[in-house]
Formats: sequence, C-alpha cells, structure tokens
Amino acid sequence: MPYFVYKIAPGVSKIVKNLEPLDDFEKFKEAKNFAKEKRQEEDSDAGNIYKIIFAENSIDAEEKLQEQREESIVREWEK
Repeated sequence: MPYFVYKIAPGVSKIVKNLEPLDDFEKFKEAKNFAKEKRQEEDSDAGNIYKIIFAENSIDAEEKLQEQREESIVREWEK
C-alpha cells in the first residue's frame, strides 16, 4: 500500500476540508521528505497542512482524512 501526501487548505468549517492530492510514494521516508519540503516552501500565514496517509488507494485516503475523530481527553497529570 502506498503513502499519499495531501495538502489540506483551511475550509469553511472543521467538517469541510479542502483536500488536494500532491503525490504518492511506496516508501515512508520519501513521502516524509516530500511533505517536509512542501512545508518549508509554504508561507506560514497560509494555514495549509500537509499530511501523509497510508491507504490502499486515493479514495480510501481521502475518506480517512475526512473522517471526524473525537478529541482526546487530557487528564490532569498530562497537562
């Protein structure tokens, strides 16, 4: 299964995400270096996020990126 790199632009809300597929790689190290380069090229004020996702295909990757997760509960001793 390949690693997909996506650019996530700020959307209208947290539920709606603007996903832009950039590339896919067979090795994690290549995907990590590519995402790192894109983050460095990006203007910090743009607010874009670059994510690497491991999935069977691009449709599966986009579904995983769109899924809403519950926020983790921070315990008092973890603060």
